Amino acid sequence: MNFSLRQLRYFVTIAELGQVSRAAEQLHVTQSAVTISIRDLENELGYKLFNRESHGMELTDDGRQFLAHANSIEAAVADAHNMPRQADVAGDLLLAATPTLVGYFLPEHIHRLSGLQPGLCIAMRELDRRSIEAGLLAGEFDMAMMVTSNVINPALQTQTLIDSRRRLWLPTGHRLAEQAQVSLAEVAREPLMQLTADEAGEAAQRYWAHYGYTPDVRLRSSSIEAIRSMVGNGQGVAIASDMQYRPWSLEGKRVETVLLKEHIPPLSVGLAWRAGSEFTPAMKIVRNYFRQRFLDPPHRHNKRP
Repeated sequence: MNFSLRQLRYFVTIAELGQVSRAAEQLHVTQSAVTISIRDLENELGYKLFNRESHGMELTDDGRQFLAHANSIEAAVADAHNMPRQADVAGDLLLAATPTLVGYFLPEHIHRLSGLQPGLCIAMRELDRRSIEAGLLAGEFDMAMMVTSNVINPALQTQTLIDSRRRLWLPTGHRLAEQAQVSLAEVAREPLMQLTADEAGEAAQRYWAHYGYTPDVRLRSSSIEAIRSMVGNGQGVAIASDMQYRPWSLEGKRVETVLLKEHIPPLSVGLAWRAGSEFTPAMKIVRNYFRQRFLDPPHRHNKRP
């Protein structure tokens, strides 16, 4: 059996996003390149990975099993490729993080760091932005993972790692799901499920006001799973980031995504620390890991939203 890491990347991206078009956009390749790659991978494996449905790509039972192996392979390759060997570090690091990042970004990376540096003990605290800023300034936390665009205190230093694009989330079969792009004017006519976690509500107020529209908000919630379920059940639409996107609600209902015509500020995620802090060896290891994972130029095309 012979398949490439590129084929695995294409497969994992389609599995995550549920659509060939979205996968091709994220991978910066043509849709035909992705389609041919998956066809060749299925031929090599001898079984189907996806069922092609009108609303997108659904994993087969074999596909779901293969996804677990593909994720393991990608994680091992990323660890070997993005983290040059450094001296083992033994020490503790207290990392604060906002709810969205605890739920949708950090777990994978804490797991990888624990494998790369077994002597490094990272404890996490989930708090809102204001509490984290106060804690960093008071020396209660070593570092934080935050939505960097929300950080306003000049006594804190930040480094953005990723910009996760915001899109319109729709239930399967929604009339707007057939469009390549949807305007905010069209969204304003739909029942809107408004996410509030990590000050997403404040960000939404700014871009709605900037474009001069008033949304029909039916729910405001800090729970992304509640938003996803409401959308999947056909109760309305939502605007949220690719980092938070999963194609299925807890009830097993499909959620689709569509690009917005207007420019919506992305969800910018990164590290924060007190300006002028003396970095401990543990802090340096964590900062270097994330820099190499997301900012090292040879590997930036592999980063996920």
